This record gives sequence, C-alpha cells and structure tokens, in this order.
Amino acid sequence: MNSAAFRMPARRLIAVAAATALTAGPAALVGAGSAHATEEHGGAGAAVLRTGLDVSLLDKTVNVPLTVSLNEVRAPRSARKTALTARLDGVDGGRPFTVLRAEVADASATVEGNRAEASTTLAEARVHVPGLPLLGLVELEKVSSEAVCEAGQTPFASVTLPGAVTVLGKRVTPTSAGPTEVKVPGVGEVRLDLSKTETTSRTAAATALRLKVSVDPLDLNVAEVDGTLTLAEATCEAPAAPGERPAAASTPPAAGVRPQGARAEQAAPAEADLAETGGGSTTPYVAGGAIALLAAGGGAVALSRRSRRN
Repeated sequence: MNSAAFRMPARRLIAVAAATALTAGPAALVGAGSAHATEEHGGAGAAVLRTGLDVSLLDKTVNVPLTVSLNEVRAPRSARKTALTARLDGVDGGRPFTVLRAEVADASATVEGNRAEASTTLAEARVHVPGLPLLGLVELEKVSSEAVCEAGQTPFASVTLPGAVTVLGKRVTPTSAGPTEVKVPGVGEVRLDLSKTETTSRTAAATALRLKVSVDPLDLNVAEVDGTLTLAEATCEAPAAPGERPAAASTPPAAGVRPQGARAEQAAPAEADLAETGGGSTTPYVAGGAIALLAAGGGAVALSRRSRRN
C-alpha cells in the first residue's frame, strides 16, 4: 500500500521537472526575438474613431463602458467601413444604436523597406452617443491625418481640418489657439481639442479631433455620458536605419556542436580530442531535464528503501 501511494507522486515530480527544464529556455528566447523584430522593422497604425465613454443608466447605479473603434488597423492593413453601431445592455432596451455614419471613412497603415506611414480620412460624418439618437454629438465635412516615418529622416505628421463643425446642433469655427468649448443647456457640454501632432527622432502621431464629452440625455434610460472620442488618428515608428540595426548576436557553439564552413576548419584542431556528442541548440535544456530526472529518481529510490525497512 505504501509503495503504490509513493510511486504516483514520484512520477508526477519527474514529469514536471523534465517539462520545466525543456520549456523554460525556448519560451524566453521567443519573447526576446519578437521585441527585437518590432524595434528593427518599425510600425504604423491608424484609426478613424476610438471611444472611451462611461454611460450611466437611470435605473442602475453602475456605469456601462462604451469602448469601440472604427477602422482601427496596424500595418500592413487598411479598412474602409463607413458605419459603426453598438449595443449596450440597459440602453434603449438593448437595441443597437448608431455611433458613427459617414460617406468616407478610410484608414491605412503600411511598412515597406525603410519607410512606415499611416493615414486616415473621414468625410460627411456624424457621431452619436447613447441617449441622443436624433441630435448628433459632432458633424463634420472632412478631416484627415497623416504620419510618415522614414529611416534616417525627420518624421512628419499633419492634419487637415474643415472650416467649421457642428457640435450638439451648434455650428462652431475651430481655432488653433486652444480648445473650443460648446455648452447646450439641458443637454451638456463638449470640449474640442484640434489638430494635435507630435514627433520625435523616430516617431510621429497626428490626431484631427479629440472630444471631451459630458452630456445628460435623460432619454432611453441614459442619465449621463462622460469620456472621450478620438477622430482621424495616425501614428508611425521609423524602421532602424541600416547602420543602426543591431548585428545578430554571436553565440558560442554548444558543447559537442561542430561549426560549419571556414569557422569549422579553424575550430577543428581544438576539437580533435573531443568526443562527438550529437548536441544541438536544445542541449542545455535536455541536460537540465536529465539532471532533474536523476535527482527525482534518487529521491524515489531512497524513500522506497526507507519504506521497505519500515
């Protein structure tokens, strides 16, 4: 009875030890490789619309988040959907409502060679928030953004804005002097941040419109809507220049692994007295697994002998 109860835990211990030794090393190498590839090749992204809103319901004390996006892409992709609908439990009986509708809503992001770029275009668009199905939060004729990052060159970001936009039914003229605030009694207020661009030595970002929203619809079971909306966003990161790209790390060959080509001829005299083991890139992990197996086996034998004596 004692012997049977002991064998099962021992077998499990051996299996766990071997699996840990064989899998821990390769997993770490995979993570390091993907991070190196992202930095070397650059990247680009674009989005026509992104929302981060909290919706408070009349019959509940909790907030319902509305976090959606339209045509959000990463290189190498593009998208041209012109409408976005959403559905929230407790809002208008759970029926879908329109978040954005437009004649044109394009987003694209590409990385080719030493160049990464992204762009967005939004035209004849109308944006809604829950609880205001008939009154548009913002209406605009056309906005666009572009970000271009090329290795060895200064990144570039630009935004094109319309002469006027309509916010909560009021037509306003945006200015670059600062944020524009629109207040409508009985409905709420919206703050517009226009034409934001940022560049560094290797990155660029452009956002056409960013809206800070605080409205009180008191309709369709919606008490308040607070949060932000971002329209026409583009970002990029330049690939590393040829001279800046890190060379592949030179790793000494594992024990028993014979180098190939010219390096093999140079290394041959030093290895003449070594026995061939057939080792490979997984040799350290196999060796670790073997050590774990020996340790577990030794413990199992000792405990078995002790059990027999008892």
